[in-house]
Amino acid sequence: MDNQPAPLRVACIQMRSGLDRKKNVADACQLIAEAAAAGASFIVTPEMTNVVDRKGARLLETLPEESQLEEIGAFADAAKKHGAWLLIGSMAVKSGARAANRSYLFAPDGSVVATYDKIHMFDVDLPGGERWKESKIYAPGDNAVVAATKIGHVGLTICYDVRFPALYQELSRSGAEIICVPAAFTAQTGRAHWKTLLTARAIENGAFIIAPAQGGQHEDGRETWGHSLIIGPWGDVLAEASDDEPGVIIADIALREAHEARQRIPNLALDQKFEITIIKP
Repeated sequence: MDNQPAPLRVACIQMRSGLDRKKNVADACQLIAEAAAAGASFIVTPEMTNVVDRKGARLLETLPEESQLEEIGAFADAAKKHGAWLLIGSMAVKSGARAANRSYLFAPDGSVVATYDKIHMFDVDLPGGERWKESKIYAPGDNAVVAATKIGHVGLTICYDVRFPALYQELSRSGAEIICVPAAFTAQTGRAHWKTLLTARAIENGAFIIAPAQGGQHEDGRETWGHSLIIGPWGDVLAEASDDEPGVIIADIALREAHEARQRIPNLALDQKFEITIIKP
């Protein structure tokens, strides 16, 4: 007799958020409803679900404090309406002189059970003159988060965090079976690194990776990569968006596979502390 728990159906929402927060919320809720209708009980939206705006002054002028952010109530209602766990991959939330890039995890009753502020800021100079200084607009977080929910232990990360493997190792050592990577990857870096980085984080940690993305040409002038992914703990791609168009991808996952992968390759348990010697001949 098979006593294994039923698979968990998870969904990535791929979006193309613009400057109009109300429209972005409406677009997200429509896709959330589509995912719920397909049977998803854990639904994840991308980074900056509520607004994509690279102009910091304009963003901060129009962004209210968290207590006045209507999006939170709208997404709480969506989680409750569909009876699903809902991770809003991130929203811009005013936080003092800057904003926070903050994830919100809603339970099926609409309550917020966890939040996470993106730790690693995307401050880079890319080939071709593309330059980003995220820390000018957003204040970095300093606390990693694992939510121990009824559907599993969920580690929360956002976009550029994916390039910092130590964060993922600590989340996994703290019990995370699923790690979410909502993102707004640039087209340039996404084309080169998106799938490789996500697959590496899955394999290194024996974890399911759920990575919903922004995709396409946005109102603020940026272009994001899309190609949302759900990856298994052995590095197998379970679902993948073929382009940057808004939509939904879905996969069924069995959390026991994360534990099995960690038993086969116990690198998290066998990691050794060491010192480094620099030798100058």
